[in-house]
Amino acid sequence: MLFVIDVGNTNTVLGVFEDDTLEYEWRIKTDRYKTEDEFGMLIQSLFEFKNLKFTDIDSIIISSVVPPIMFSLEKMSRDYFNLEPHVIGKESFSKYLKMNYPNPKEIGADRVVNAVAAIEEYGGPLIVIDFGTATTYCYINEKEEYCGGIIAPGMNISMEALYTKASKLPRIEIESPDSVLGKTTIDGMKSGIYYGTIGMIDGIVNRMKDELNTSPKVIATGGLSQLIAEDSTTIDEVNPHLTLKGLYIIYKEIAKENDH
Repeated sequence: MLFVIDVGNTNTVLGVFEDDTLEYEWRIKTDRYKTEDEFGMLIQSLFEFKNLKFTDIDSIIISSVVPPIMFSLEKMSRDYFNLEPHVIGKESFSKYLKMNYPNPKEIGADRVVNAVAAIEEYGGPLIVIDFGTATTYCYINEKEEYCGGIIAPGMNISMEALYTKASKLPRIEIESPDSVLGKTTIDGMKSGIYYGTIGMIDGIVNRMKDELNTSPKVIATGGLSQLIAEDSTTIDEVNPHLTLKGLYIIYKEIAKENDH
């Protein structure tokens, strides 16, 4: 079995693949101060609930946009699984993804992994939108080259900014409002965050299509992708497991290289 770990700024997603199938998935809060032992005990409790053991895992692959957490995760892999993890970003991305981008080292590991999975599943051209701490847009052309993208504040960042910077505004849950026009402060905030995000998504995607003079398939992933896709006019498909699938695909490439 393959254990995959995707570390985002807000959440960390864990998964276990058996053959080509994602059998188990968990989402935990990212804590950059956790020690290797705390990670080990947390993962053990998640595994036990599914009747898994550390010894069931043959390999580990990690993608992270939070560098301080990596020491603990790598040490946890060695101490608890007795495995040396594969870490996305330690080597050049070019062996997994064709680049049409001036400085590939700038690209976050999560965006590379998403692109790899999207190309495998859909081919090019594509726009991949990831609803994480930031909302990111990546463009992959018809030659299946990574060509760049856009980074915007995520929905949770926008919501927290309203709460922390405006004294009288409360913290709210992000959800689809009953109508565009809010009749209360909370409804107005919900509408602003929700429809503001949809307007941004559709506006940016349409501008990208106009500038590129092409009609790429638009794939959404990340925690809030399903919510936004319900009212977006430009998102073609939601793929909630895109990042984990990308980690699995890259691992298969690494395994092939090691066999030769």
